[in-house]
This record gives sequence, C-alpha cells and structure tokens, in this order.
Amino acid sequence: MRGVECKTLGMQRIWIIAGFLCAVGLLSAAVWTYGYRQALSQLSEKAEADLELAADRLSTQMQVYQEVAVLMADHPVLRSLESPAQQQAARDMLLDVADKTAAVNAMYLDRDGRVLVAAQPVAQVNLATHPAFERAMQGALGSAHGVLEASGDRIYTYAAPAFGPSGQIEGALMVVADVQDVEQTWRGSTEAVFFIDAAGVVFISNRSDLLFWRRENGQQGLTLPDGETVDFAATRVGGHELWQLDWGRYLPRRALHLTLELPVIDMTAEVLVDVAPARRLAGLQAAAIAAICFAFGALLFLASERRRALAEANTVLESRVAQRTRALTAANSALRREVVERQEAEAALKQAQTDLVQAGKLSALGKMSAGISHELNQPLMAIRQFADNGSAFLERGKGEKAGENLGRISDMAARMARIIKNLRAFARNESEPMGRVDLVQVLNTATELTETRLRDEGVALEWHPPKAQIHAWGGEVRLVQVFVNLINNAADAMVDQSARKIAISLTEGQPIRVSVRDTGPGIEDPDRVFEPFYTTKTVGTSEGMGLGLSISYGLVQSFGGDIRGANTDDGAEFTVELEPCEKDNAA
Repeated sequence: MRGVECKTLGMQRIWIIAGFLCAVGLLSAAVWTYGYRQALSQLSEKAEADLELAADRLSTQMQVYQEVAVLMADHPVLRSLESPAQQQAARDMLLDVADKTAAVNAMYLDRDGRVLVAAQPVAQVNLATHPAFERAMQGALGSAHGVLEASGDRIYTYAAPAFGPSGQIEGALMVVADVQDVEQTWRGSTEAVFFIDAAGVVFISNRSDLLFWRRENGQQGLTLPDGETVDFAATRVGGHELWQLDWGRYLPRRALHLTLELPVIDMTAEVLVDVAPARRLAGLQAAAIAAICFAFGALLFLASERRRALAEANTVLESRVAQRTRALTAANSALRREVVERQEAEAALKQAQTDLVQAGKLSALGKMSAGISHELNQPLMAIRQFADNGSAFLERGKGEKAGENLGRISDMAARMARIIKNLRAFARNESEPMGRVDLVQVLNTATELTETRLRDEGVALEWHPPKAQIHAWGGEVRLVQVFVNLINNAADAMVDQSARKIAISLTEGQPIRVSVRDTGPGIEDPDRVFEPFYTTKTVGTSEGMGLGLSISYGLVQSFGGDIRGANTDDGAEFTVELEPCEKDNAA
C-alpha cells in the first residue's frame, strides 16, 4: 500500500515539474518575442535614418554633375565651334571643368548627336541614341546610367540642352560621372546599402558582392547576374520584413530589409541590417526571465520537498511516539518527583545564596564593629557632658548657653540616628525590589560605614561627591554592600603598605562608571579574582573566605551591570558599570 502511494506521489511530482517547465518555456518565448519586436522597432528606426542618409549623400553628390551640365550648357565658348582655335578653347574649358568636378568626361553635342568637342577622347562620336541625349533634345534635363564597354566602369550621365538666341535647341552638354568615385565616400559602412535601377539591377552598393545582381518583377530577394538563384527566405515579424540569406561573409545571415524610393535618380535605395544584436538582446531578456522563474521554482521545489520530508518525518515520529507513549507515561511520574526535588533544591539554593549575602554583610559589620562602637560611644559621652553643662548654665541663669548645649546634643543625636539607620539598612536581610537609586547617596553611605576603620588604619579616602544626583538601576542596600566590600578589600590589600590611599570616582554616562582605586600591591590573578573562595589572604586567618568579590559580582550582574578588576601603575582598580535610570525608565 505504501509503495503505491509513493509511486502516485512520484507521478504527481513529475507532472508538476513538467507543467512548470512548459510554463517557463512559454513565458520565456513570450518575453523573447516581445523583446525581439521592440528591438526590431528600434533597429528599424536607426536603419531608416541610415538609409535616408546614404540616399541623401548619393543624391547630393550626383546633383553636382547635374548642376554642372545645366550651368555649362549655355557657356559662350560653346556658341561657336567653327575654327580649330575655338574648338581648342572649348576643349580646354571642358577639361578644366572635368578636372575640378572629378567627372569622367564632359562633351558638347550638336542636334544630330555628333560630338563636336570633348574633354577626353571618345570612342563613339555619335550619341544620338543615348537616352540622356534624347531627353535633352526634348528640352529637359536627361539622365542615364550604364557601363563603359572598354573599361567596364559604371557611369552616370547627365545631358542638358543648349538653347539658341531664339529659344531653339542648338545642342546638348553631356557630363559623365564615375559611380565608383561616388561610392568611395560611404563604402564599407556597417549596414549593407544598395541601389536598384528601374530595370531591377543593383547598380550602386557599398558591398561589391551585390553589384549587378538582379530582381525580377514581383521578386522579393535577388538573383545572381547570370540568373542563378541563391538561398533566400523572407518573413514578417511585427510589421518588419526580415530576410534570411547566405550571400557571403560580408552580408548578414538574418537581416532587416528597408526600402526607399528615389525618383530623382530613378532608383530604389535598400538596406540590410543585421538583426543578431536584437536577437541577442531578446535572448538575454528571455534568459533572465527564465533564470528568475527557475530560481523561484527551485525555491518552491525545495520548500515542497522540505514539507514532504517533514511530513514523512512526522509520520515516523508519530509512530515512534505511539510506541513510546507508555514508557513516557511511566517516566512522567518519576519526572514529577524529580521536579519537586529540584524545586526544593532550588529553594534551598536560593536560601543559601541569601544567607551567603547576609553573611557577607555581617562579616563586614563584624570588621566595622569596633569603629562603630567608638562612633556611638563618643557621641553618647559628648551628650552626657553637654547635658551636665546645660544644667549648670540653667542654674546660673544662662539660658542662652544652655540652649547652645541642647543644640549640640540634638546634632549628636542626629549623627547617632544616621549611623544606626545606615547600620540597620545594611544589616537588614530583605529582598528589596530593583529601581531608581541615587548612586551619590549610596557611595556616601558606604564611605560613612567604613569611615571609622579607614581613619583608625590611616587610610586616606579621596571622594568628592557630585552636587547633583546620579540615578542608576539597582537596589540601594545591595549596592551599598558592593561598595563596602570593595572599600574593605582595598583597605585589607594595603595593610603592609606605607602609603595607603583609596580614591573613589563617579562618572556619569552610558553606562555609569564607579571606580575604586587603591595603592596596594595589585591583583595577583585578575582572571580569577571573582571566583568563589579565591583569596590571596593567609589560610586560617579571620580575614575572610574569598566570597566578598564573588558576592559583589553576582549582585552587580543581577542589576544588569558589570564589574571588573585590573592592575594600575600603583595598585589595583575595580570598576562597577551600571545602567542609568531616568524617571520615565523607572516608571
């Protein structure tokens, strides 16, 4: 059954792929056709402009000889040719004109067609049957083209009538132009251009291979001069006539064919433009579309294969799940018991961590106990003394002096209350919520708690609190514990130093940085300084177990900050980085 399903799915995939390939092929063919027609339109515009340019160039160059014939027909030198001197003068004038215009020959004929005088010797002295002369005898400008029998050169002839004083035709001036000289100006241009006369013969072309090819009436292509046919096929694409031919390596195999009638010279101008660039452009467009479609199809195929593989994997997984459901059900009870045990262990761990933090605070309080006791005893003794003095002043009637003593008693009581408040807050075992904390007040509290110890041990404290409040994100009591630990550790490190100094600096920014710097021996191993139970103090002493920095590290990390230690030129420096907290963020 499963084999039949796989075979059915395989046939569906084959049909889908075949349909996709057919769709891509049809789309690519449509894009190729559209792009090919667009390119042919642009190519046709350019070819039409080139054909007009070539025709204008030919007409302009031939017009030179036409104008020479018209302007020189009534020249005074040609009026009288009776004497040899007059004939020589006329011959010299015609030779000069022929040399300056690059004409093959220039000659003057009488009404009977006899050549009276010519710039160059002529083989035929009577041209009465020449088509151009016959037209001139009718009083109009005549033109004709042909091939010289002696040299085989192609020529174009203009004949202009010469009128007498009474308006009668006395003769004709005939100018003969060499077509090859005209072709030299545009031979070898990119497109193949040729001109066909009224007899259907290619008389002028920039491709010498096409000269004298013929076209019969109703024929589209050309045949060889001897009448032999050549490979040719004509089609129309989007209103454009395309020729497919094999007429030599200098002619395109596929060409766009355009024509232009030139009634002035009685010829038809035609051009053949290679369509290979248009086909390449259309092919590139079709290939780009096909590549995009294939890429999209490949992505779809991969996605479908992935879905199919996932479906098969899902089926396998479902079967495996069904097989192992009973085993999992049995293991579920064991897992629940294990979860309960782990929850209990986690709660115990949290309690142990809380106790450890509290132990760190109590350890710090133990170190500061002597100084704190002194700080409390001294104000108490002063209060007693000021109270006795106040009583004596009252008995003597000096109320003003007694008031001063009472004011001093009030100041001493406020100082004791502040010390006790800081001690209670520091020693309190509670999980305060994090929020907006004034770091200046935190550092002031930490320095007050450690002031007595530092003074007794001769440690100079450099701390200049800013006037403005600087707020950070954290817990006030836990931050106080962090900085008390850092100050006490700095004092412990400088026990054997002659110069003892602790510098605390607070830099506002992103993040906020608090630096505690000492003049001790530095950190022996900065990479391990925050590890639990790592200490450089003597084993067995009461200085601690190496948990202070580890606790501080955990507290700062819980606030989203960072703490690091490094050696300086004259000691060690611990930097605490905390995130700033504005009112909006705190809310």
